[in-house]
Amino acid sequence: MTSHRIELKPITGEYAAAIADWRYEPPYDFYDLDADPDDLAEFLDPQSWSSSFAACDGSELVGFFSFASSGGDIVVGLGLRPDLTGHGLGEAFMRAGLDFATARYSPRRFVLSVADFNHRARRLYTRLGFIETRTFDQPTNGGVFPFVEMVWDRGR
Repeated sequence: MTSHRIELKPITGEYAAAIADWRYEPPYDFYDLDADPDDLAEFLDPQSWSSSFAACDGSELVGFFSFASSGGDIVVGLGLRPDLTGHGLGEAFMRAGLDFATARYSPRRFVLSVADFNHRARRLYTRLGFIETRTFDQPTNGGVFPFVEMVWDRGR
């Protein structure tokens, strides 16, 4: 990812299959899609793709976003390709997704959830203006894990 001109495109079967094969290094392998069979099945289901987008830098797939409306907020899901994590690319990636969602949905707030242990992502989201609003336990990956909800209020 050299130019950081990230464009969001509708997700396709090819993109979804590539993302499903991504493997993160521990402890981030928690985010491997096949760690939770229900999450994997939902991600690979074309019926769920209307709010999912592949993030591309030129022709190179670098990540994905999903956006869901909830009471005027947009709930953001995302993933950066494993070999690109930890190299300072997260901010350009996140800004591309938030800019896209702002133009498309005009939400007042963005909401996302991040695993409590993922301090690297939490620092990035805080730099971008997200505020930690609550912690909660989330059933996933065959267990129950602590997560942090973070909110960015565009109106403040």
